Amino acid sequence: MGKRITSILFLSAAVVAITMTSTAVEAKKYGMAGCGLGSLIITSNDKTQIFAATSNGIYYNQTFGITSGTSNCTADGVVKQEKVQELFVTMNYDSLGQEMASGKGEKLESLGNLLGCSSDSLSRFGQVTKENYAKLITEDSTPASVLSAVKSEVKSDKILAKSCSQI
Repeated sequence: MGKRITSILFLSAAVVAITMTSTAVEAKKYGMAGCGLGSLIITSNDKTQIFAATSNGIYYNQTFGITSGTSNCTADGVVKQEKVQELFVTMNYDSLGQEMASGKGEKLESLGNLLGCSSDSLSRFGQVTKENYAKLITEDSTPASVLSAVKSEVKSDKILAKSCSQI
């Protein structure tokens, strides 16, 4: 029984050390333990940060905070908007290709939203992707190249350049 408790304590200390090390680099409105519920409870940046890190590690709230932008985890943290856009294009690549060809569709509209296009410019966004389909989707296309090409076309369109803020 004694070895088991020692093993658990050692493992817990290792997890806390790793958590503190990996999140200290991006520390902003929180201490060395990083963002999460622990940063809301323990605000001083001293040795008590170990309790904040333990709270974050035990309850897995740090991951949720990072992805949702809550618990002192800001939206400019681990997941940048560009990565979200690239992930979306990757996950919906085939559907987006079809919808770009027709200039309309739910996923195409969602991509427009991710690019920060206003709701009144989404039909123009669809029209631009349809008109430039041959430039956007080629035999050698990858999700990253398609996203880059779409952004390029959006920037060159007078209306979309003004109404899409995340390009």
